Amino acid sequence: MINKIAFVSILLVLNLNAKVITIAVAANVSYAINDLIKEFNNKNTNVKVNIILGSSGKLTAQITHGAPYDLFMSANMKYPNSLYHNEYAIKKPKVYAKGSLAVFSTKKINFTEKLSKILQSSKIRQIAIANPKTAPYGIASFEALKNVNTFEKIKSKFVYGESISQTISYALRATDIGIIAKSSLFSSKMKQYKENIHWKEIDKSLYTPINQGIVLLKHAKDNKEASSFYDFILSKKAKNIFKEYGYLVK
Repeated sequence: MINKIAFVSILLVLNLNAKVITIAVAANVSYAINDLIKEFNNKNTNVKVNIILGSSGKLTAQITHGAPYDLFMSANMKYPNSLYHNEYAIKKPKVYAKGSLAVFSTKKINFTEKLSKILQSSKIRQIAIANPKTAPYGIASFEALKNVNTFEKIKSKFVYGESISQTISYALRATDIGIIAKSSLFSSKMKQYKENIHWKEIDKSLYTPINQGIVLLKHAKDNKEASSFYDFILSKKAKNIFKEYGYLVK
C-alpha cells in the first residue's frame, strides 16, 4: 500500500508536471465551459485549464494591457479580429459557435405575444440588458429592439449588465424581464425555466448573427497545450457540446 507521505509526494510530482493554460472566456460561454474542459481533459489529462470570465470588451482591454492569457473565446468576431490586426494574436480568429438571444422572466408573461408588446407592457417596469459598450450580446439586443420599433419607447426601463452573466443575474433577481443569451437557459441553474412559460427565443432575423470567435494569443507562442485546446474547440466533440447549450454550429 502507498503510505500517506508517498501519496502526497505523487500528487506533488503530478502537480509539478501539469501544464497550465489560461483562457479568457466571454460570459455567455460560462455555462458550457466546464463541460468543454471536461471533454478536453479526457485526452489531455495533464493539462490544467484556468478560466477568466468577463465581458468581451473588458477581456480585450486586459489582453492589450498585458494580461497573460493564452486564448480568448469572445462573444463576437470584432474583438478577436482587432487583437489579431494589432498583433496580440498569432492566428486569425475563427468562429466556434453562433449565439442566440432570448427574452426571459421569472414572472408570468404571455410569451405568445409579440416581443414589442411584451416589453411595452405597463407591467414591465425594468428590463435587464447587456451593455453594448462591453458585451456583444448588448449590441445584438439593441439591434433587435430597433428592428421591432421598440427601442426608443422602452430604453428608460433598461438596467445594464456589464456582461451577459450579470444581465442574467439582474433578470433573475432584480428586474421584471431580461434579454439574455439563450445558452444560459441550458445550464443546471436555469433548466427549471421552460420555453414559452419563462422564456422565448428572439427571432434571429432581427439581429446580425452573433458569430463568436476564438483566437490564439501571443502569450501562447510555442505552447502546445494551448494549441490543443484551440483545435479542440473547433472539433466535432466541442461542437456537440455547444449544440447542447443552444448554440448554432456548422
